[in-house]
Amino acid sequence: MSRMILFSIVLMISVLEARAVDAAEQVEQSVQLGPRPYFLIEDMDEGELKKKLQGCLKKSVTKSDWSIGHRGAPLQFPEHTRESYSAASLMGAGIIECDVTFTKDRHLVCRHAQNDLHTTTNILATPLAAKCTAGFAPANKTTEASAECRTSDITLAEFKTLTGKMDAANKSAANPADFMNGTASFRTDLYANKGTLLTHTQSIELLKSLGARFAPELKAPSVDMPFEGDFTQEMYAQKMIDEYKAAGVDPADVYPQSFNLQDILYWIKNEPEFGKQAVYLDGSYQDDRWSPLNPSTWEPSMAALKSMGVNFIAPPLWVLVTTENGKIVPSPYAMQARAAGLNIITWTLERSGPLASGGGWYFQSVKDVINNDGDVFNLLHVLHTDVGVKGVFSDWPATTTYYANCMGLK
Repeated sequence: MSRMILFSIVLMISVLEARAVDAAEQVEQSVQLGPRPYFLIEDMDEGELKKKLQGCLKKSVTKSDWSIGHRGAPLQFPEHTRESYSAASLMGAGIIECDVTFTKDRHLVCRHAQNDLHTTTNILATPLAAKCTAGFAPANKTTEASAECRTSDITLAEFKTLTGKMDAANKSAANPADFMNGTASFRTDLYANKGTLLTHTQSIELLKSLGARFAPELKAPSVDMPFEGDFTQEMYAQKMIDEYKAAGVDPADVYPQSFNLQDILYWIKNEPEFGKQAVYLDGSYQDDRWSPLNPSTWEPSMAALKSMGVNFIAPPLWVLVTTENGKIVPSPYAMQARAAGLNIITWTLERSGPLASGGGWYFQSVKDVINNDGDVFNLLHVLHTDVGVKGVFSDWPATTTYYANCMGLK
């Protein structure tokens, strides 16, 4: 082989390598945040954090695992749809959630609950409404309008015929069409005319193609388990993991979640490579006797969870913070979780609507110091610098992505 030919080959390889690097950089730089993060920053009270965030306005933005797409990007897109996941990825969410439930023929699909088809899809406007657990009942003087349609009411083939919509219901409706038309004023139906539903395996392939990692949540069944006599909770938990294994996904890229501690312990024991990143969604707040300020009400304790092999815990936002001298500070819950060596993830930002009146349920522990939309960044800053969370779920990941990039969080 002549030197000229060898030189040409080397030059060609160098060019191809350079193009590959450029392409990779283009993927990283393709994140698009839109105007919302900047709107929120401008709405903040004056201070050092606002100056810091303003100083990042021209900084290039890349994806961050600190930014987690909660059901995709459901502030504007129908949750758990191809469109919602794609929007979350475009806004830089490094991890995206598929809530996992199952159909009548035991196929896993992405839905927030097994019994939410009447609020998250167009099922009531289709012939499949006849298969719902409870058909539509109009409102009257004493009773709100209602319906209940489960994924377990229909087969996978039937599920695929449905279209996702914004999760909402008009409880004063007199007919199914009005019942489905209840989108909150701070959301929009502008993108709700196309909501492509996904199976769990389809979500895996989509997120792989988008370069995102995975946060599947095994949802509590609405049906009795074992389902139809032989589909047990353990089989359900295993099936979710098996679909990642079949797709060749690295366990390090998967954060299996559940509110059911037994699911977490099952994965830790039976699928340890996946189990070491299993996320225990702490629903203790549902017990009126429980308080994030009082460790004596916690059962199990943080130390006990760690001794069971739990490495990740995920309570709602308000559980991790309280107020002191007019400022947001970590709660005893947050401090003891860190002391026990637990990694903390939290949910859900951008799900409360305008914050001028205190922010609603997700901000309840700090409502006295919340007075504008920009206060979301004050909360994020405490969660990062003082609580040390590993990630934040958001209904509009652009906000968390902007903060993560500004603070250098990968």
